[in-house]
Amino acid sequence: MGDKTRENFDVIVVGSGASGGWVCKKLSEAGVKVALVDAGRPLAESEFVEHKPEFELKYRDRAPEVVTRTRPIQKLFCDEYNYQWFANDLEEPYTISSGMPFTWVGRLRVTGGRTVVWGRQSYRFSDLDFKAASHDGYGQDWAISYKDLAPYYDQAEDYVGVSGLAEGVPQLPDGHFQPAMAFTCAEAQFRKRVKEKLGWTATIGRTANLTRPINGRAPCHYCGPCHRGCVTHSYFNSAFTTVADALKTGNCTHLPNAMVYKVRTNPETNRAAGVLYIDRITRQPKEVQARVVVLCAQALESARILLNSASRQCPNGLANSSGVLGHYLMDHIWVGGGATGEFPDVPGKPSLDGPNRPNGIYIIRFRNTEKGPRWKNFLRGYGFQGGGSTGFNFKALGYGEAFKQALMQPVTTLGMGGFGECLANWENYVELDPNVRDVFGIPVLRIHMKFGENEHAMIDDMAVSGAQMLEAAGAKNIHSFKVHDREPGRGIHEVGVARMGLDPKKSVLNSFQQSHDIPNLFVMDGSGFVSSACQNPTLTFMALAVRSTDYLMGEMKRGNI
Repeated sequence: MGDKTRENFDVIVVGSGASGGWVCKKLSEAGVKVALVDAGRPLAESEFVEHKPEFELKYRDRAPEVVTRTRPIQKLFCDEYNYQWFANDLEEPYTISSGMPFTWVGRLRVTGGRTVVWGRQSYRFSDLDFKAASHDGYGQDWAISYKDLAPYYDQAEDYVGVSGLAEGVPQLPDGHFQPAMAFTCAEAQFRKRVKEKLGWTATIGRTANLTRPINGRAPCHYCGPCHRGCVTHSYFNSAFTTVADALKTGNCTHLPNAMVYKVRTNPETNRAAGVLYIDRITRQPKEVQARVVVLCAQALESARILLNSASRQCPNGLANSSGVLGHYLMDHIWVGGGATGEFPDVPGKPSLDGPNRPNGIYIIRFRNTEKGPRWKNFLRGYGFQGGGSTGFNFKALGYGEAFKQALMQPVTTLGMGGFGECLANWENYVELDPNVRDVFGIPVLRIHMKFGENEHAMIDDMAVSGAQMLEAAGAKNIHSFKVHDREPGRGIHEVGVARMGLDPKKSVLNSFQQSHDIPNLFVMDGSGFVSSACQNPTLTFMALAVRSTDYLMGEMKRGNI
């Protein structure tokens, strides 16, 4: 083995994203010595270009050749201004099963991971999600309830800063909110009429963009392009919040550019002893040791590390006595169906929202929310994300002066796309590809996943209910859509693969995301999810990490690990 890091650490945390940042912050502030082993490079504030107009960018905000050549997959969610934050697809490939396309996008290689470019939508899960199997009989319940996680949602929201409205809808619990952003006129009309006529709730998006200052971070000033970064740190990203807090303590050592490929174990004690990684710059193998290992690398990356940590004692992967590791991969149906419409009575009314509000509306799940027969032919449910705005009439036809005048007539539109739950399915799984390695010599993942009948039935219903809401709201020129050929992965909400549970024979982790097999090994990203729900998962990642880290510190104090 190559160089060993000489310093003695209590805990190794692999990954600096939403979960890893929280683990580092809590441990370091409690005096625990932490090694943050990070595949990404350090991120400088000077790289943020959200205030630079497009005409000052070399390629006018379009993808240069280097992006299309080196990041043919990542280019779906990156461009000129931020592509260097993303993994090089040629250097870090993955493979898929024949006839089962999967788009593994959003693979960041900077400190902060996906939180640098995430959509910031922050929703709590409820017992409709945690106890979904008890509700409809499919799959398994989580090993926790909403009551177990609620105080940790509070902690996460209070620190992160989530703006939103309390709605009193049980399937989407209210949280500790900063003042909500304003609706546009079309959204306000839509919200009112949909509630009156259908009883469904359209709320403003609950987003990790500040509307009040907190911890030295300024409120959002509505400049618009959050995906280019934020020099005022008005939206939450872990690089400049949780990770920065951890580093300030002096108890956290940051080891960037470190591609972890294996958890090293002591076969005599059945304990994790450290991690092995490749230095991305020198390409040399290195090792760091500690008393506890916490994987927060992102569900697919953590599964890859555990599978690659196989040994004589663990031939099918580390922490995999159950055989469950790698299975039950889930991702959300992403804008699978929806609708758009026009609101002719809105133009001319005063604007209510900010000039470039970094947010939209969220239509709370309304299918299968009560016990009893399921809705039509699918289980679980979906929510909608969307928004309404007023702009030029780009549908205008003609030429000359009349065409110019028609083009300038304001048109208000509102559109929405559905985000649906993907059922947990054993046949959706990942494994190591025995024939393909990345540029660092690490075996890559082979991903097997497809949406099933339940997901496709849900997509059909999204188109129907989307149009139904727009009609109820008084919209005209309504157009619905449904997309059945959009492959998994584009939701960028991969979860599962190391599910939690009470039975070690049927799960990888316990309710605190601790390995059943290796007591000093934790996996605190989305790997432990038992179901995907339909809400964006990042706030739940963070709440789970806060809860599990409290447990970890207690176990360390008691000498159990």
